[in-house]
Amino acid sequence: MITFLVSIVLLIVGYFTYGKYVEKVFGSNANRKTPAFSMADDVDYVPMNTKKNSLIQLLNIAGVGPIFGPILGALYGPVAFLWIVLGAIFAGAVHDYLTGMISIRNRGAHLPELAGKFLGKSMKHVVNAFSVLLLLLVGTVFVTAPATLLHNLTTNWLGLGVIVAAIFVYYIMATILPVDKIIGKVYPLFGALLLISAAGVGIGLIVTGAPIPEMNFTNMHPDNLPIFPLLFLTISCGALSGFHATQSPIISRTTENESQGRKIFYGMMIAEAIIAMIWAAAAMSLFSGNQLNEILAAGGPAAVVSEVSIRMLGAIGGTLAILGVIVLPITSGDTSFRGLRMIVADYFKIGQKKVLNRIWIIVPFFVLSFALTKIDFTLLWRYFSWANQSTAMIALWVGAMYLILAKKNYWIAFIPAVFITMASVTYILYAEIGFGLPINISYVVAAVITVVIIGLFYRSANKQMQKSIELDDGMDKVA
Repeated sequence: MITFLVSIVLLIVGYFTYGKYVEKVFGSNANRKTPAFSMADDVDYVPMNTKKNSLIQLLNIAGVGPIFGPILGALYGPVAFLWIVLGAIFAGAVHDYLTGMISIRNRGAHLPELAGKFLGKSMKHVVNAFSVLLLLLVGTVFVTAPATLLHNLTTNWLGLGVIVAAIFVYYIMATILPVDKIIGKVYPLFGALLLISAAGVGIGLIVTGAPIPEMNFTNMHPDNLPIFPLLFLTISCGALSGFHATQSPIISRTTENESQGRKIFYGMMIAEAIIAMIWAAAAMSLFSGNQLNEILAAGGPAAVVSEVSIRMLGAIGGTLAILGVIVLPITSGDTSFRGLRMIVADYFKIGQKKVLNRIWIIVPFFVLSFALTKIDFTLLWRYFSWANQSTAMIALWVGAMYLILAKKNYWIAFIPAVFITMASVTYILYAEIGFGLPINISYVVAAVITVVIIGLFYRSANKQMQKSIELDDGMDKVA
């Protein structure tokens, strides 16, 4: 219990200390006009207050990640707590803050455009294709996952097809209509449900004196799978997640003032980490490693959620907690498709003021998504963890490049970028869905590739700084 409580305190302290330092390094400017005003279009660029933006950001980035991921990560034991705390403070929240704030400084641009600007034009096309595929997969899974949970919760009273259709109708409306018409109105309600359910489980753990294990570095995984890199890809949302880089630019277009960025971007990542801590602790306290593994094999993380909720909160409270979990994928699915529309529109420079432009961009993706719900694409989805952290890697390198070009402390992004690069490369080399190499060989090859990437980063930074110097010299001569 002590480790759990200390971890929660450290996350909160991290927001007020390291979060403030990151804000200072970036240099937020309260007097600078944000895209919400300079590019207002009453569709995507709509000023909204901090409270509303914060709740929307939290629900956008959460999905089922900060619940399902930590439950799966609980198999490794209390070492998962360490990754959630340190990962959220020094990597995940930095990632979200820099992505959101750099987007604000670049007209609300999404990750593909930012990658093209700071990492090279060719990266824009690569990251664009990568982001479109990632968001399509996320949006599709966040149709089927909540539909299945609702279907089970209603004891099959509502047909699965009916629920899927209803979710798709909501997604279409949330994707096409102005951001303040549906998302801006229902998200505060969804956010309240999410926070109440998480708080209920957390308080239940404390009041009942749940036997949450204390910190140790023993690998408790029943199959003795290596902690590095697997833990760092198993727990992504709640510690560090590239999916967030596709969501923060949505809110960068509705943020009223740069000074609100720390609460919206850094703060909501910390809030997500607290949710992740609660569910990781709940899974560890209620089941031994083997029992948890058996339940996961039988019913997946959803079965653990149901068991934890009912045990902690009883039938009624447990049902409300499960509803809070169902809200998460729905509120990430709708913004996955919205982000997808915005990325495609930006890439092809299609104005979104006209509703018909929004419709013809997104409808083909909804048709494709519906088709994907009818087939088994489990193999594709197994690549999601790797794709997710690879996206985080790209976003952190963008943040590091932005800061080094601005002559600021780029190490705050550089160090986590190097770490997650090593983890992501090691994973794809070691995993069965990748190259299936022995773990020791994977470590060596990944280290070499990471060093090469670091070299390319510095080479690109030097070129861009040199170009900037030459441009300044040319201006001086003209003057």
